[in-house]
Amino acid sequence: MYGFVLTVHIIVSAGLILIVLLQAGKGAGISGLFGGGGNEAVFGGNTTPLIIKKVTTTMAVLFMITSLFLTVIGSKTRKRSVAENIPPASAQTQQQPAPAENVPAAPAAPTQP
Repeated sequence: MYGFVLTVHIIVSAGLILIVLLQAGKGAGISGLFGGGGNEAVFGGNTTPLIIKKVTTTMAVLFMITSLFLTVIGSKTRKRSVAENIPPASAQTQQQPAPAENVPAAPAAPTQP
């Protein structure tokens, strides 16, 4: 089931990318930043055909549903954290004495003449 939904999710993702790229832009350019491209929307025709809008909406809904489903299924089948595989700190670090060869020798006491 997980593999099937994952395959559908990948296909829907690629289709959604393609369908969004096929849509024509508004063509307002830099004037659209300040509201100057409004006459195109009022007097011009619909820039995106109705079928492309419906396909985009359908693919977006499918993308959200498959994303939610994959999240729910993935959280049930996997462990919650990677840290569960790490043993506790008390088992890892034990008190070990320092090796004797690394300890410097004590200085000799000064002699009295």
